[in-house]
Amino acid sequence: MKKILYSFLILSSVALSAQKNPSVKFAVANDVVGTVGMFNARKAIVQSSNVYKAPSALPQGLKKYSFIAEKGLTEYKIKNGYEDLDRISLAQLNSQYGVPENTPVFIEGYEFSDSNMSIYGDIMGNVEVKDYNGKKTVFLSTSALK
Repeated sequence: MKKILYSFLILSSVALSAQKNPSVKFAVANDVVGTVGMFNARKAIVQSSNVYKAPSALPQGLKKYSFIAEKGLTEYKIKNGYEDLDRISLAQLNSQYGVPENTPVFIEGYEFSDSNMSIYGDIMGNVEVKDYNGKKTVFLSTSALK
């Protein structure tokens, strides 16, 4: 009985840690993932934006982000001279936390399986390494700028 209860607790903790956070609105600029809140806090650097309300509405260049566009996705164009915001590839993030570079990263419960994708450093909040399906995996929650 204890084994069954223990197994249930482990599975439920894994399921809870991978739940998607619907309050986070993702955004993309220059092929780097950020959040709408991050860009709202930096309005001076934004040249323009386009909001796509569904994954099916994404243009070809943004189709690879359809997995984070369930609630919509905003594409930002950044003014010339402001493109140097801190960014990190998910492979580099994995490496910093002692995880193999090609391991998927979970951001607010969304699985980013392409470790070549990059994120803006401004969105990084709490970062933890947890066991997920028997592998060390990086779980990241966004900063207060959701």
